[in-house]
Amino acid sequence: MRPYISTVKTVRRGGAGTVVVGAIRRWAAALPAVVVAAVLLGLLAPGTAQAAPVSCDGMRKVRTVAFPNGFVHIYKTGGRVCARTFAQHPGAKRKITVSVQARGHVAVRKGRKHARSSPAVQVYAGHRCVWVKGWVGRDSGGSGWILC
Repeated sequence: MRPYISTVKTVRRGGAGTVVVGAIRRWAAALPAVVVAAVLLGLLAPGTAQAAPVSCDGMRKVRTVAFPNGFVHIYKTGGRVCARTFAQHPGAKRKITVSVQARGHVAVRKGRKHARSSPAVQVYAGHRCVWVKGWVGRDSGGSGWILC
């Protein structure tokens, strides 16, 4: 068996420079395989980015604020506070909203037309006081400054 001998051909074009044809052909032949491998690795590898949590799972319930048409559950873990508004009597779809404000910060408010509950709102409060307010239709209930 003969040892591998590179067959590099050089072509000169008008004195502008030397082009190594054999190396370019080998590189061009390997490029699609590298691209396919990179794409497959990117698609099959587990994702490391995580989206913001959409519920208050894993948090402990610290307070419930009741009002005529519903109630707000308030959860806490570490410095994060989470709240959800629930309708007292689920049935027809109506606007259900919850708002959470850490003292010195802007209130975060989420709502939707739903029969049972609002989306969860989660804020980082640290050791600050928190004001939570919930709406079901026209009725609302607020907590005042709590968790100080």
